[in-house]
Amino acid sequence: MSAASGTLTAGVGVAGLVAGVAALDGGHWTAELPWLLPLGGVRLAVDALSGLFMAVAGAVVLAVAVYAAGYGRASRTASWVLPGFGAVLVLVPAAGSVSTFLLLWELMAVGSLVLVLGEHRQRRAVREAGVWYAVLTQLGFVALLAGLALFAALAGGQTFPELRAAAGSLGPVWRGTVFALLAVAFTSKAGIAPLHAWLPRAYTEAPDPVSALMSATMVNLGVYGIIRFGLDLLGGGSPWWWLGLMGAGGVSAVYGILQAAMAPDLKRLLAYSSSENMGLVLIGVGAGGLFAADGDRRLAGLALAAALLHLVNHSAFKGLLFCAAGSVVRATGVRDLDKLGGLRARMPVTAALFAVGALGAVALPPGNGFAGEWLLLQSLIHGLAVPGMATAVVLPLAVAVIALSAGLSAAVFVKAFGVGFFARPRGEAAAGAQESPPAVLAGMGLLALACVGLALFPGELGPALDRVVTVAGAEPTVGGGAGVRLRTFSGALAPLWIAVALTLAALGTAALVRLLARRPRRTGARLWDCGGGAPTARMTYTATSFAEPLQRVFQQVLAPEQDVSVTPVREFAYLEERVRFRHRVPDRIEHRLYRPVLAALSAVGQSARRLATGSIHLYLGYGFFGLVSLLLVLAVGW
Repeated sequence: MSAASGTLTAGVGVAGLVAGVAALDGGHWTAELPWLLPLGGVRLAVDALSGLFMAVAGAVVLAVAVYAAGYGRASRTASWVLPGFGAVLVLVPAAGSVSTFLLLWELMAVGSLVLVLGEHRQRRAVREAGVWYAVLTQLGFVALLAGLALFAALAGGQTFPELRAAAGSLGPVWRGTVFALLAVAFTSKAGIAPLHAWLPRAYTEAPDPVSALMSATMVNLGVYGIIRFGLDLLGGGSPWWWLGLMGAGGVSAVYGILQAAMAPDLKRLLAYSSSENMGLVLIGVGAGGLFAADGDRRLAGLALAAALLHLVNHSAFKGLLFCAAGSVVRATGVRDLDKLGGLRARMPVTAALFAVGALGAVALPPGNGFAGEWLLLQSLIHGLAVPGMATAVVLPLAVAVIALSAGLSAAVFVKAFGVGFFARPRGEAAAGAQESPPAVLAGMGLLALACVGLALFPGELGPALDRVVTVAGAEPTVGGGAGVRLRTFSGALAPLWIAVALTLAALGTAALVRLLARRPRRTGARLWDCGGGAPTARMTYTATSFAEPLQRVFQQVLAPEQDVSVTPVREFAYLEERVRFRHRVPDRIEHRLYRPVLAALSAVGQSARRLATGSIHLYLGYGFFGLVSLLLVLAVGW
């Protein structure tokens, strides 16, 4: 990345961060730019909800700009698209009209596609990822365009105040149709199963700074769209809207973390983890909408605050993890965990920063992901008092989903950190790795500081979250307490004191062990090895072997594929020359849903080629037949 491009990207990040913090502090503003678009102009409007997403996007863009300055390996096109992409990420939450939102949304899609295709000339996998991403993101845009066009037509206006004022007069069928179309578009952008197929491909094959930006900021805007349009502009709706959203979030959380547990590719593992975390966020948003539909706006505020707090935490630790994975790829050229190992000694700073991000991802104290999931569980447990059969069934299932995903997350990141950074190097690339440049470490350091701050002082976000949930139509229930507490109407959480207690317990245990342990005189001797020789890298656990017990437990869900091919010796049929074993765990949704659809479309395309014979007379016949059919339809309709 050039110095000018890096400076511009960092400036965009600072501007977004400052504007977002100002909006969270109570500053609201609007701007009309009629000369930018020929029909409706451009309208920008910023409130507390916009400010939260702008501040998160600006902070991540700033850190990634510093990281990319030392990372290198960026094409000229990507170097100059990155600042524009960062600016669009900041501006999407500031859109104040349908036309402005659609324009910025499409610019975000096109900009991210250009960045994903940054290395398309070198690798075929990049081109395939670009095709998947382009098709699914444009299908999502079609649903978004249809939903917003219908909403604007029914409301008789396209500005957000006009939509908000007219929403109450719309019939339940029209409101439900608008929400369904928008939910498809926004859950696709958030990477929610089964619309997630683009995500593991795009995140894996995109340049590493771009992967961090997409995972830590772009997916957030799908959640923003659901809150803005579903809760704010449409004013909430039927409980079935939110039960469906919770169901989609729960499926995505469990399925995503299971796929992450099986993935040996480090970036693919992190990509599926993003799908899991966005699923947890949608569980919170869906619970907030469900409680609001039942009239409990206070409990709705708690669920929404929990979802948004987890979203902020996810942006911090997932941005850090993708940047750390990029540091590993930069040093080794390898993403396969089975070929890594031993990086803790060769890349100690990257290993420590990856550990900070992994601790946040497993949602255990003192990681920064703990507070959000704790609040989410609190809201769901207290929601059991809400009457209704659907609520009584769904909320305990949601609690079980969160518990299961948290347990699997621990296994996933123990695998990623332990296999990738400890043991012995399992390849020459890992054995020759060197630490990344200072700028790369500085960018990761900024994200690590954010993780530590959010872990120890999540209560500092309490007043801001209260303002955000008020915009979404809920009552504030979370407040700051001396800068260290997150309070709800049922209790308080003090992460700083939890971290202090855990640190003191660890230090006390270590000191006690040292005091009680005897120190015999050391003598050198060869370890008895049963005649096997000294341990080698082949004897250590790989990512695949680590995940094998989980694969057995969830075999019916994952449906692993394996094949054994035996090549006998030509002269002797009973002697084998080579035995080849292939094992893979495919994305079952992609395998069972997308592959048949693609095969059917391919068959239709091949059949349609028979119509293109090259005969001009036949083409004129097609035109004449089409014209006559159209005239008949018009005549009958008239």
